[in-house]
Amino acid sequence: MENSLNKEHIIKNISQTYTKLTDNTISDYIRVSKIFTLDKSTLLVKEGQNADKIYFIANGSARAYYLKDGKEITDWFAFENDFISSIGSFFENIPSPHFIELLETTTFLEITRKDVFELSDKHHDFERLGRVVTTKTMLTLRKRIISLQFETAQQKYENLINNRPDITQRVPLTHIASYLGITLETLSRIRNQKIRI
Repeated sequence: MENSLNKEHIIKNISQTYTKLTDNTISDYIRVSKIFTLDKSTLLVKEGQNADKIYFIANGSARAYYLKDGKEITDWFAFENDFISSIGSFFENIPSPHFIELLETTTFLEITRKDVFELSDKHHDFERLGRVVTTKTMLTLRKRIISLQFETAQQKYENLINNRPDITQRVPLTHIASYLGITLETLSRIRNQKIRI
């Protein structure tokens, strides 16, 4: 359901967090975006769906995951002030290879591909916002690839906790283990070692 929260407040937060937006850009962004609050476990995107929207998390959390041989493989978490989308589907106009699921009751801002491109053509600062968000996403994915290739299970977990200290209170351990590319048993062992120290 659509939420009565203030879109202007959320978009001004995007402007402060990512890159400054002019009043005209903010006004157009308010006009074309929608704000929703949806329950935990809601699927924003399903595998095979043509996903033409980008979501900005104002409050709550989400994850992107694949299904492989019936097993869920989590590859992306988004929390407050993060954008999340099925990137390949959004930019290449192809069916989404993954799902996007809300992990908590979440308030988010939604904008369509058509409106993103129209605002980017009209406003240089909105186009810059797109570049900043894309660059941040690329750098995050690069760090994740390096982590998966070169770090031990313990290093991966410690880095995740350093970046997101509240993640174990907000995300099931099965999703965290999957994201880190380790078994739940290994994750439990690492966490138990930390508790004993």
